[in-house]
Formats: sequence, C-alpha cells, structure tokens
Amino acid sequence: MSELTDVLAAIESLSADGRRLALATIVAVRGSTYRRPGARLLVPEEGDLIGNISGGCLENDVADVARVVMDEGRARIVSFDLTADDEAVWGWGLGCNGAIDLFVEPADKAAEVAGALRMALEEERPIAMVTVLSSDVAGTEQGDRLLVRPDGSTQGSLGDPAVDGAAREAALQLLALEKSDIRELAQGVHAFVEVLEPPVRLVICGAGHDVAPLVTAAEALGWRPVVVDDRPAFLTTERFPHAAELIFVERPDQIAKVVTIDARTFVAVMTHNFLRDKDYVRSLLRTPARYLAMLGPGARTTRLLHELRQEDLEITDGDLERIHAPAGLDLGAEGPEEIAAAIVAEIVAVKRRRGAGFLKDRPGPIHERHAPAR
Repeated sequence: MSELTDVLAAIESLSADGRRLALATIVAVRGSTYRRPGARLLVPEEGDLIGNISGGCLENDVADVARVVMDEGRARIVSFDLTADDEAVWGWGLGCNGAIDLFVEPADKAAEVAGALRMALEEERPIAMVTVLSSDVAGTEQGDRLLVRPDGSTQGSLGDPAVDGAAREAALQLLALEKSDIRELAQGVHAFVEVLEPPVRLVICGAGHDVAPLVTAAEALGWRPVVVDDRPAFLTTERFPHAAELIFVERPDQIAKVVTIDARTFVAVMTHNFLRDKDYVRSLLRTPARYLAMLGPGARTTRLLHELRQEDLEITDGDLERIHAPAGLDLGAEGPEEIAAAIVAEIVAVKRRRGAGFLKDRPGPIHERHAPAR
C-alpha cells in the first residue's frame, strides 16, 4: 500500500470514529527539501503520525502545530526555513537545507481531501483540487475547495464565479503538466492547485517467472500491476500475489479489446516469444499507451517492427518515441530482480519527463522551483 492510500485510509477511519485529527500538506518549497508539494502528514489526537513530510526532521514540530489547529478548529499556514548557513541547523540532524510551507487543516477539511483522493483512486484518472490559502475577496475563504476533472467538469465552489473560472483554468493547465503549484486566481486570492493522480497502471504482457519481481516492485510503489497472458494456467494468485489483476486474453493480438489501456497506461511486453510479442505489439500500437517496453536486444525489436511494417501496420515517429527496447535504464542489471528495478526506474523517469542519469551530474536544483505560500 502506498503512503497516499495509508493517509486516505486513516482519515476515513478516524473520521468515522469521530476522533480529532489534523492534516498537514506541503504547498510550496524553496531550496533543497526532502519532499515536494502534495506530501502529507496526518496527525491524530492520539496514536502514531501517518505520512511523511521531511524524513523525520520536522514531523514533531508540525504535530505541535496540528494540535493547535485541532483546538482552534481552523486552518493555518506555517513555514519552516532551514536555509540558514548555521551549524545548529545541521546539528539538529536536518537532512535538507531548504524551506517548506505547509497548510494544516482540521478534521472536517481533511475529510474533503479524503473524498477527492478516493475519487481519483476509484475513477483511475487524475483530478485537480484547488484549495484557497488566502483571500481578500468577499465570499471566498481560506480552505474553500473546488475539484476539477480533466474534462473540465467541476465540483464545489470557491464562493465567487470569477474565482471559480480562474481556478478551473489553472487546474486544467496543471493537469496537462501533471504538476501541483500555487497560483494567484484573482487579486487577493492565492490557492494551492494540487494534481491528484491515481496509482500508475502497469500492464505486463506475459506471465513468466521473471514477471513476479516486476509485479512486486510495482506494487511496493503503490502502483496497480496487471498481468496478462494467453495461458490461463500461468495466471494464478499463488504465482502473482501482488498483482492487482490477472487477465486472460485468448489471443495476444486482441489485448486492446480485453484490457483497458489509455494514455496513462504503461506496458511491458515480456513473453520471451517473438511471435507472441509481435502480436501484443501489433495491438498495443493502436492504443494510446504512454510507454511500451520490450525485453531483449535492440536488434530483436528492430526485426519485430520491420515485420509489422511489412504487414502494413503504420508505425509513426510518435510510436517509436514511446517504445523502449531494450526495456529499462542502463544499470547493468543482471537477473529478474535487478531488471525489474531498471524497468521501474525507467517508468518513473518517463512519467516525470526526466532523462535519468546520475544526480551528481545534474546542473542546478534537483526539483523545479515552486512559488511560496502567502
């Protein structure tokens, strides 16, 4: 289970029991920080903290603020600046040298967050949640929320039609970029526009023994690994206990008709059978799958694509960009477990639009800059 689902389950359980809690969400960062906007820490009145915002550096301090929020029943914005060039900062054991802004809200508002998270998970599509951080506009108050789906439909209101319109526009822009950020919606209204994404859907074509480590690695990240095969005897929960779904397809070239594959789907073809792989790829190239990986040397994939072209299948430059073969990052991986790690790492890089490589060779900051909360 991912950190997101842990927080979601805890909010729902504690709220149902009528227990007090507060939810802290990072809305902006500056400099080097351990977590990025959208990271959460749930603070129950009693019991362990759930989630993570700083790797252990600030959790206790945030918990103190959260208890004040519980008592007052209203949200707060709190900042922690660790950018001072002071031996004391490092002496506290802080693992970063940056600043973070957090929005800390009480139970009733946390329940609204849980509802938005649940919607994104159940609908398996992203949704943007616009939360007002500060406002000088009558009718628009701190903590007001508006949900925006990718199709432009909305739920809720920020109390002013003009502000709602600006929020919708900002949300659609950030949904397209798959990022969260602080935006000024109108003069005197600042909001955190958070893009909530469902877990990565990873479709694995093939149910061989080397698929199990990839399924396990994906599930450990909170993803939804789906195993597809035309051999029903191979599709068992004993072999793949961590799979979200096991799907039988009568013919590999019919996978697009049997399995839901959209623009957010990542696919790995690993049957180790050339003809079976070719049939899968023939069907998959007609889908909008964002990533299509294949095991085996590059010459094998070149031959496979050549044969598909000879069979009158059009393969565009865009198709070639989403084909990753050999699958995975160049880690020198040996064995199923390391190969699984290389494939998972490549998917993360593709999803984040990064070229991978060593961080020590990256010029400038590791992450993008975000606007501070007001």
